[in-house]
Amino acid sequence: MNVEIIPIIDHQEYTVNGHKVYRDQYNNWACRHDLSNTELNAFRNYEKAVINNKAFKKHTKSIYKPKGHKVS
Repeated sequence: MNVEIIPIIDHQEYTVNGHKVYRDQYNNWACRHDLSNTELNAFRNYEKAVINNKAFKKHTKSIYKPKGHKVS
């Protein structure tokens, strides 16, 4: 399964395959829906590579494709 991450508000809100992920009052990432392991791993990778990277002035849409995933 491919995972599409789209920024809504940089550092605050994103959509992960259509599910809104946001920072809660304690500055933790939260989502009202349970994300799959693939979605969680993709968002963690996105957080490390884009959200926490000072070189990115504006966050970009990303699509993650899991390794070994075959499209039929």
